[in-house]
Amino acid sequence: MKLCIFGAGAIGGLMAAKLAAKGEVDVTVIARGPHLAAMQANGLTLISEGATTLVHPRCVATAEEAGPQDYVVVTLKAHSLPSAARQMQPLLGPATAIVSAVNGIPWWYFHRLAGPHEGRRIESVDPGGAVSALLPPERAIGCIIYPAAEVPEPGVIEHSYGDRFTLGEPDGSRSERVAALSAALVAAGFKAPVRPRIRDELWIKLWGNMAFNPLSALTTATLDVITGEAELRAVCRDMMLEGQAVAEALGVRFAIDVDRRIAGGAEVGAHKTSMLQDLERGRPMEIDALLGAVVELAELAALPAPTCRTVLALLRGRARQAGCY
Repeated sequence: MKLCIFGAGAIGGLMAAKLAAKGEVDVTVIARGPHLAAMQANGLTLISEGATTLVHPRCVATAEEAGPQDYVVVTLKAHSLPSAARQMQPLLGPATAIVSAVNGIPWWYFHRLAGPHEGRRIESVDPGGAVSALLPPERAIGCIIYPAAEVPEPGVIEHSYGDRFTLGEPDGSRSERVAALSAALVAAGFKAPVRPRIRDELWIKLWGNMAFNPLSALTTATLDVITGEAELRAVCRDMMLEGQAVAEALGVRFAIDVDRRIAGGAEVGAHKTSMLQDLERGRPMEIDALLGAVVELAELAALPAPTCRTVLALLRGRARQAGCY
């Protein structure tokens, strides 16, 4: 099995390190800058559960150097995908699967989803069809990320918690390709269940991100404050209930209720969301994948979603002011 991590930051580096350590998968890492230089010179170091592991996967700067793969795991920020899709083309052979380990609503969301919207394109994450034209939805395997990791210095991944990557085919089947990928991840030490309703689990993660992330960027508050202060918690809850109505109108089933999901966010404690971190560093934020797409889907479902619309407008204004949109 040939597997490439495209955009190997913290999560991609974690996956690459454990797969390379197991030695059963031919792993290639595509990265850039000091992180790439450090990995090429010294290997990739993983610090996890009190242990330090050094591995030497193939590390390159371009897809041309990597060549065609069986699987391409995409661990980029969602807003990077339209421009990255063209760069990925040399990785794609006739049967290459693209493992979409990206936050938010994915470009393949309506692919093989039975119902009136099957095959519909979502403009917020696939502007003008730029992504789906280069990364056909039939190549996609859904992947929900649960581990937390960071890059404390170039060439080093520090893994703090979580070991699950939930997988799922857009049509709900247990295909040979998704079963083989699951087996490889399990052999490397991850949990990698294959779910027949991957969108249900996608929404459980998005449910928090669509509210926690925007509110943190607007207020600069950490998760404990957003979930603990009554006024902020109420706004968060309203956004999530609007999102739930949209998802359920499109056939999603929620296994937990909104208060339990908020409580899960509270348990993380004084954590800065990724969107707040991006704002503080002057980087583009994942606005459209986490909230813009939810509002677009609300329009499709003929639902008002007033709180989400208001927060989205404020968030876009804040991002433009900061040069992050």
